[in-house]
Amino acid sequence: MFISEAYAQSAPAAAGGAESTLISLLPLVLMFVVLYFIMIRPQMKRQKEHKAMIEALAKGDEVVVAGGLVGRIARLGDTVLHVEVADGVEIQVQRPSVLQVLPKGTFK
Repeated sequence: MFISEAYAQSAPAAAGGAESTLISLLPLVLMFVVLYFIMIRPQMKRQKEHKAMIEALAKGDEVVVAGGLVGRIARLGDTVLHVEVADGVEIQVQRPSVLQVLPKGTFK
């Protein structure tokens, strides 16, 4: 008497099922595109520049290695460099551990 009867209603038919799927995937695709341009592409560019720098190393170049040591390249090998860090003191480092090539005259 005080409570009205409730009747179950059927769900409305989904119109454009393929269209709604594409719209729901749009944010995911957009996030991937933004991620590519903000993170992946610049990292690939840095790797390419580092590889070119490593290949262009020559005897006498002044470099900074991964441990923060500064020295002059005394000898070159295919995978190993001999870096002179002081008079008569040479260390062996792998080529990829060179972080930066310094301007001539920086290391004395």
